[in-house]
This record gives sequence, structure tokens and C-alpha cells, in this order.
Amino acid sequence: MDFGFGVTLPPAPADNLAALIRCPSVTPAEGGALSALEAMLKPLGFAVERPVFSEAGTPDVENLYALRPGEGPHLMFAGHTDVVPAGDEASWTHPPFSAVIAGGEMYGRGAVDMKGGIACFVAALARHVEKKGGPKGPVSLLITGDEEGPAVNGTVKLLQWAAAKGESWDAAIVGEPTNPDSLGDMVKIGRRGSISGLLTVNGRQGHVAYPHLADNPVRGLLPLVDALLEPAFDAGTQDFQPTNLEITSIDIGNPAANVIPARATAAFNVRFNDTWTAESLQAEIHDRLDAAARRKKYRRGRSEPVDFELVWRERPSQVFLTRDEKLIATLSGSVEAVTGRRPALSTSGGTSDARFIKDYCPVVEFGLVGKTMHMVDERVPLAELETLTRIYLRFIEDWFG
Repeated sequence: MDFGFGVTLPPAPADNLAALIRCPSVTPAEGGALSALEAMLKPLGFAVERPVFSEAGTPDVENLYALRPGEGPHLMFAGHTDVVPAGDEASWTHPPFSAVIAGGEMYGRGAVDMKGGIACFVAALARHVEKKGGPKGPVSLLITGDEEGPAVNGTVKLLQWAAAKGESWDAAIVGEPTNPDSLGDMVKIGRRGSISGLLTVNGRQGHVAYPHLADNPVRGLLPLVDALLEPAFDAGTQDFQPTNLEITSIDIGNPAANVIPARATAAFNVRFNDTWTAESLQAEIHDRLDAAARRKKYRRGRSEPVDFELVWRERPSQVFLTRDEKLIATLSGSVEAVTGRRPALSTSGGTSDARFIKDYCPVVEFGLVGKTMHMVDERVPLAELETLTRIYLRFIEDWFG
């Protein structure tokens, strides 16, 4: 798409996506993906900045903030160019960073999660510039290279950095793959919160033939784990599914069959709804463990409670729900206008960077179908790229009027 003066706008969404997939931007590597995106955005009138953020004990991460100025409400599109590792590349039908098209689908790591969403939004903006000269209000892209990693040097710091420069936003859309089966299924309007913990029970090592001389930590761990799993934390709420706690690892670290171990650990993660805050849920878990530590079911003859430690891992993610009717209604209407289906409004699934953006402006999520994300042979139908581009274009038109 050439507008003269040597300026060429980004091509079709599939071409945008191919350029991004060919950049091996496995977290935390930039891999050329932000450079490719910058080259797409500058011809559209965006000023592009690429701050690098650091923190001790974590890798430096390069991010991108692009702004196309205007007068009126400020719309942010947010996402990430980093991807998870390809895994066993020999298991892929086509190389994971080659963007091969076969059977009407483009193969590549990040095709769905979420370089495809970025490619479509940029293509939608290019079409709007071609048709109408671009949105009258400001549009920004807030793109991190740290969504699939520890999320320390990415969206959180990029938002802080932009806000310190005087940026503010009226609404945001995150291009994560939100649709379970087909485009138009679902718009995400919130997410459950998440906390993770590591539970350690301290015992005393000894010979299995002389249990009275030892203190088996496994016997102490069992009632603690049971207290975490039962009873259920809640039955769900109007907007969210029930809270669930899952044990993700139990580790004794004892290869000897005739030795009582000295220590046993259990790791767990909780996805919680708006019955709780991270702090109130942590307090509930502490109360459950303190009560269970005094139980004698598996510790015959022991008078002292179980000696345990609980360490909260990573930063908690708070539950949130977007209630901005204009944003939700506009996006839902745009989806329906293109697909013929009114999308369901959902808070299902895992966490996303929307949990950080919600502190700055109302935020919703809508992107591709997520069936193959993180899998071998991650791929997207070319027809879906075109449909998502049309949805984003309609949303831009509807939002700015």
C-alpha cells in the first residue's frame, strides 16, 4: 500500500504476522520482533519509543510504546511479542519460526499467542488510515517482551513509564486469544486473581524401623494439603466461576526407601474470584493450615503441632471486573456486526496483562481462537486473520465515531 513519497503502509495481516513470526522472540529475547513492529507503525504516523527495563535477578527486557496523536478519547491496544519456547522443533510439521502457509493456515510460534492479534490490529489501523485518514483521537500500542516470562520488566513498568511522561488512556483492548472455538465467541471483561504458595513441613530424619526416634514430615504434610483442598473456598459468584486451589507439586527429595525424610514440600496455585482479595484469601489459607497443624490423624503420639512454613511466591494478581458499558457494548457490537454473533462476556481462563492495565483505564480482551496456543504446530487460519482485522477496524470506527 504505497501513499507516495516512498511511504508504504503495512500490508495484509498475514504479511504482518509472517514478519513477526520469523523473529525468534522467545522470552526474554527481543529477537527482532519489536524492530519489525516499529517498521510497520512508523509509516502510519506513530512515534515509537523502546524503553528497556531492568531489575536485579531478572533479565533486561525491551518494550515498545507507540503513539499516534489526536484529539479525543485515547485508545490503547496492548499485547506482547514474546513467545514461549518452541519445544521439540523436530515435532513441528513446519519450522516454528518460518511462517509457512499450508492448507490455508500459517504455522509458527506466536501465530495465536499473540503476534496474530498485533498483526491484525496494525492492519486494521492501516486500512483506517487508507480509507479515512486515521482515527481522530490518539491511539497507542503498549507492547511488552515480558508477558510469557516473570512479567517484572514488562507491562507494569511500561505503564508506569508512560504515565510518568503524562500519558493517560480512556480505554484499552488486549489482543490475547480469547475465543475458545470460533471468532466472535467471547470477550473477556475480567479475570480471576492468582496467588501461589510453597508449603514446607520440617521433620526429623531417621530410620523407618524406628519411627518414634524420627518425625516424618509426610505425616504432617498430609493434613495440611487436605485442609487446602477441602472444603471448597466458595461456590462462585455472579460474574466468576468458583475459586480453585490446585496442588502443583509435592516433593520429598528422598531416594532411600528405608529413610524417613527430614522435609516435605507442596507447591500450590489458587485462582480466586471476587469473593476474595489476595490478602483475605491468604489469611483464610493461613487459618486453615494453623488448624490442620494441630490434628493428630496421621501423627499418633505427637503432642506438638506440625512444624511448617508457608512462603508466598511471586506477586499476587488481584481479581478484576470491567464495568465500562460503552467499551463493552462498542466492542460487542463490532464483533456482532462482522461475525453475526453477539459474543459472550466472560471472566474465564488464566491471567493476562489486563490485570495491570485495569489500574489505568477500563480494559477488555479480544483476539484470535486460542486452540493451538503454546502447542507444537501453533497455527492460525488466514481467514481468521482477515476476520479479526475487520473486527478491529469496525471497533476503531465505532469507538472514535
